[in-house]
Amino acid sequence: MQAAGPGIGPEWAFARYEAIRSRLPQAAFGGPPRPAGNLAELAAHFDGFILDAFGVLNRGETAIAGAVERMAQLRAMGKRLIVLTNAASYTRSEILAKYHRLGFDFRPEEVISSRDLAFAALPELPSGAPWGAVAAAGDSFEDAPHPVADLLEDASLWARAGGFLLLSAARWPEQGTKRLIAALRARPRPVVVANPDLVAPRESGLSIEPGSFAHALMDALPRLAPRFHGKPYAGAFDAAVARMGGIPRHRIAMVGDTLHTDILGGAAAGLGTVLVTDHGLFRGQDVAPCIARSGIRPAWIVPTT
Repeated sequence: MQAAGPGIGPEWAFARYEAIRSRLPQAAFGGPPRPAGNLAELAAHFDGFILDAFGVLNRGETAIAGAVERMAQLRAMGKRLIVLTNAASYTRSEILAKYHRLGFDFRPEEVISSRDLAFAALPELPSGAPWGAVAAAGDSFEDAPHPVADLLEDASLWARAGGFLLLSAARWPEQGTKRLIAALRARPRPVVVANPDLVAPRESGLSIEPGSFAHALMDALPRLAPRFHGKPYAGAFDAAVARMGGIPRHRIAMVGDTLHTDILGGAAAGLGTVLVTDHGLFRGQDVAPCIARSGIRPAWIVPTT
């Protein structure tokens, strides 16, 4: 992961999300959030739960205390579960192995990643040119439908890649964004963002994620129109709802730790929304001022999953 620099905390992330608000989906919200202790306490209101991963199920490589048991409890109540994650540097087999390692029993059809969505829609480039990927070390592209190569392993890709694919910020160099802006100015090409998050909660704090420098590209290049895959964009929620077995949207809860991705996107998709406060972006923070300032109101607030 790329660790956040000095001053990169919840307030910075909130302010940056607000600064790009016009680029995010629009949604209507109801009255003040209702409090509950955990997901089991509001389970009577929903038949299905779409779950963010970071800040809801895990923080970095560590399962959140009680989350494994809560998923088992919801299953015992007959609730449908779908994990919808913006983690884009894992193949399907890798992300399932991670959840199983952490103790979760999710089945393949219960996990949707923004990588899955991006690769399903990834277009073939003219003359078979490769996509230049911003990826984690050792990232495999065997699941890509068209040629993809690691941008940071092959310097020629800055000029010859037919487009750029943003998967991970783990190795993104300090001057990487400026160099990518220069490459796109020299020759405009498509940009696909497979992780729209600005930051993600880790054990030691927040990490910078690909959405952060994708929006920096847009700031510098007003004509650039990256294709975003994952929360808060509609396609991600449509894919999750499609696996809910016909449950009406108002009986499905989007559970997440971030107002501008999970809650905004869930509300825009017509879902119920639940904000988890103690493990993710708002860990140790008073979320009420952020809700008031943004106007993004979850239907429910719980401290923990």
